[in-house]
Amino acid sequence: MQVTLSTTQGLERRLEVQVPSERFAGAIEARLRQVAASARLKGFRPGKAPLPVVRAQFGPQVRDEVLNELMQSSFSEAVSQQQLRPATSPRIDNVVAADNSGLRYVATFEVLPEVKLKPFDSIVVEKPAADITEADLEAMIDSMRRQQPVFTALERAVEATDRVTVDFVGTLDGVAFEGGSGTNIPFVVGAGRMLAAFEEGVKGLQAGGSRQVDVPFPADYGKAELAGKTAQFSITVSKVEAQSLPEVNDEFVTLFGVREGGVEAFRKEVRGSMQRELDQAVRTQLRTQLMDALYRDNAMEVPRGLVDENIQEMQLEMARRAGIRDVSQLPSREPFEEAARRRVTLGLLLGELIRTENIQVDRARVQVQLAEIVAAYPNAEEMRRQYLQNPDAMRQIENQVREDQVIDWLLAKVKQVPKPSSFRELTRFGAEASAT
Repeated sequence: MQVTLSTTQGLERRLEVQVPSERFAGAIEARLRQVAASARLKGFRPGKAPLPVVRAQFGPQVRDEVLNELMQSSFSEAVSQQQLRPATSPRIDNVVAADNSGLRYVATFEVLPEVKLKPFDSIVVEKPAADITEADLEAMIDSMRRQQPVFTALERAVEATDRVTVDFVGTLDGVAFEGGSGTNIPFVVGAGRMLAAFEEGVKGLQAGGSRQVDVPFPADYGKAELAGKTAQFSITVSKVEAQSLPEVNDEFVTLFGVREGGVEAFRKEVRGSMQRELDQAVRTQLRTQLMDALYRDNAMEVPRGLVDENIQEMQLEMARRAGIRDVSQLPSREPFEEAARRRVTLGLLLGELIRTENIQVDRARVQVQLAEIVAAYPNAEEMRRQYLQNPDAMRQIENQVREDQVIDWLLAKVKQVPKPSSFRELTRFGAEASAT
């Protein structure tokens, strides 16, 4: 087999491959004999039809099959011979196939770049240092109390944060509209379940009180027939309830799954959950810093085809989240360009690190990760079996575990300096507290 290699531009390579006629014709002949051994043709016993008859019946089909298989196998041989690592599938052009002259074609593709990792000892990462204080614990428990408010009926006017139960009828220009009426509808004033003007309209009313309220609908309201219009609502309040926080007692803690040990066990469990969230937040920040440093210190040219594949994956993911099914409405490519390039670069860098350091996936950690995933399901054992029977799902877990092992390896090599912080600064709880 004759192979000619040339570089077109960047990481793109061009292979001209020529397969000798005897190999091409021999492969066709061998395949025809295989077919003849089991062929069922009219007038002949199974497998007894003469080769010329089989050739006349199956020749074109066999030739196409052999051509495709020979192109695949010869391409693999060619890249191995030239010590190339293709990053993308080849584009095949200029195919010439003839029994007397063999097979010739041109394959164009991108190769993976040579990866040379810079030393890690110059990388410095800041490790957040934080403890869970008693104030943090009390704030978390207060947040959990707010999830289970106690409502008490009162004979007074409606105020913000009260829960009210109302009957209402809405009209547009005096005509009732679909979905505009309700009976015994409860909502918390200020929680945003109802339109703002509707919620404001019940303030000051007592149980049994009524009021007419003009309620404008936003221009982007989900129902086009109401968007941008102002409806008139007749509202009657049937109940007013003030909310308060529940006492932290044995009855309260059972709402969060604590059946034994009472309040003390509950506080211990909450602190443990907070510690796990804090540990994960610290690790996430360390990982981000490591990836930023790797990307910064190891700039390289990456295959355009891999970048394009990642851009498309990001476009499709964003479209899926937005509920877009029409591919013609996919978001623009440009905003994803840098993120895709970063993803491809880091994938190559981590892959090289795994290869050079021979980092093998830790099977014990895979089992721990699997146990944590299925624990969130009520039928944990059944979900475990389903994962174990799904190679793609298990491969994802293994890849995550291997990446965690790479992070551990890197953290042992780089310099870590402590950075004072707090639970609120590092976790989503702090973000939620700021938002409220």
